[in-house]
Amino acid sequence: MKIYIGQINPTVGAIRSNVEKIRSTYRDGTAAGADLVVVTELAVTGYPPRDLLDKRVFVDASVAARDELAASTGKTALVFGCVTWNDEHDGKPFRNTAVVASEGKVVHEQHKSLLPTYDVFDELRYFEPASSVTTVEIAGKRTGVLICEDFWFDDKVFGRRLYERNPVREAVEAGAELLINISASPFNAGKKRSRRGLFSAIARNNGIPLLYVNQVGGNDELLFDGSSLVFNESGETVFCGPSFRESAALVPLDGPPCDSIASLSLEEEIAEALTMGLRDYLHKVGFSDVVLGLSGGIDSAVAAALAVRALGPEHVTGIAMPSRFSSQSSIDDARSLAENLGIRFTIVSIDDIFESYLRRFEEMFENPDFGLTEENVQARIRGNLLMAWSNENGSMVIATGNKSELAVGYCTLYGDMSGGLSLIGDVYKTMVYRIARWLNSDGAVIPESSIVKPPSAELRPDQTDQQSLPPYEVLDPILVHYIEDWLEVDEIVAKGFDPAVVERIVRMVDGNEFKRRQAAPTLRVSSKAFGSGRQMPIAQRWRG
Repeated sequence: MKIYIGQINPTVGAIRSNVEKIRSTYRDGTAAGADLVVVTELAVTGYPPRDLLDKRVFVDASVAARDELAASTGKTALVFGCVTWNDEHDGKPFRNTAVVASEGKVVHEQHKSLLPTYDVFDELRYFEPASSVTTVEIAGKRTGVLICEDFWFDDKVFGRRLYERNPVREAVEAGAELLINISASPFNAGKKRSRRGLFSAIARNNGIPLLYVNQVGGNDELLFDGSSLVFNESGETVFCGPSFRESAALVPLDGPPCDSIASLSLEEEIAEALTMGLRDYLHKVGFSDVVLGLSGGIDSAVAAALAVRALGPEHVTGIAMPSRFSSQSSIDDARSLAENLGIRFTIVSIDDIFESYLRRFEEMFENPDFGLTEENVQARIRGNLLMAWSNENGSMVIATGNKSELAVGYCTLYGDMSGGLSLIGDVYKTMVYRIARWLNSDGAVIPESSIVKPPSAELRPDQTDQQSLPPYEVLDPILVHYIEDWLEVDEIVAKGFDPAVVERIVRMVDGNEFKRRQAAPTLRVSSKAFGSGRQMPIAQRWRG
């Protein structure tokens, strides 16, 4: 049996272009001699469609696309995902459906059984789960076609039972000789390894070949890595699709083993994901250029370097906006970075604007001392100038704050948080340094002084981050334990951290939810990013 895998990058809502992408993949697969062409979950609508599903005309268009694609098939079978109506008129009105079509018609539909509602997922809000799993004969092989989460039930892997049903067992009991999983599985760092372990065990335990086809690209904050896989009946990987790019390949089920875990370092994997995510985000929302503030520090340097990797230097502008507190070395570092990257660069002093604010503050406030108000207004001046550049030149502003800063509120609303996208807002500061070193591995791109100097917002004389925060080598592990591992204060302290430091950091995280709610969309690369995957209340007194 020859199977053609189409690891495609659909755009949410772009049904016509998505259909053409599926049709093109089918034509290529047929020409390559495939018995079966397989593309991804909800390939017709793009994933996740979210509240577009509340528009009846949108769902009707998806169903019409299903019929159109089915009508265009010949002897070679096609498996693709789309939204269909729930014809049983009981429960939710829609289904997340895997369609099997051949010889001009739909020959089988399998609805998704397990509908996730955790983290970034909210599928039970829209879809009715399948009531059963059946199989279909494709090229003489009885095949079970399942969808994404239908494989993620294993209590041995997760340590707890997530669902009452086991769709794989149902497919095997229905006579499946081949398992296919069409998926839109979001990326987070390290997920490829857990995916491989889970799917390998399913193939090995059931003695059945398994084919997994995953969406690639970015849709809003969610990134999809592709990394499609095929396993033989022994659980060995016999096809390893590339990560972070579209691809298509004719895959035999009895090919030689391959290593499905590429030798990418963690920092390289994150950098590749962010590069793809930024490129896709701009393309899908209709921008071609970006602008960002260059402070001479590590965060803006890494963001600018990633932007150049994603878009090319001709599409990136850096603006240095020094004040009276900016050091000459920071301005020099910003200029050196821009020269290394080959991007457009300009310097706009904010000191005269800042001075006018100080005069107004003297009129507004009684005996104002220099403090947080005066510090933050500098960031807000810079944010306004960047947005003015965006208005004038049509470039999207990239916010350059990191996850460590966003977590504890070490950032300024309507200032350095301004932007159409937060590029490294899910990257801890210590990882930002690691990415910088990786970016410099083939030659100096980021000035060494930007990497080694103490980090500073330079909003007051001789300021450093560590005057307000613990060292990032201490802060970041505490944040990981609290945000991603969901540990409480006593559990974090038990790992050897100072109780007073932990309590302070946790209070800062909890107290700055209002800021994060107003942050730019943030590309997700961790298992628990700020945004749609972390639904915390703003007005709450859990800790008094």
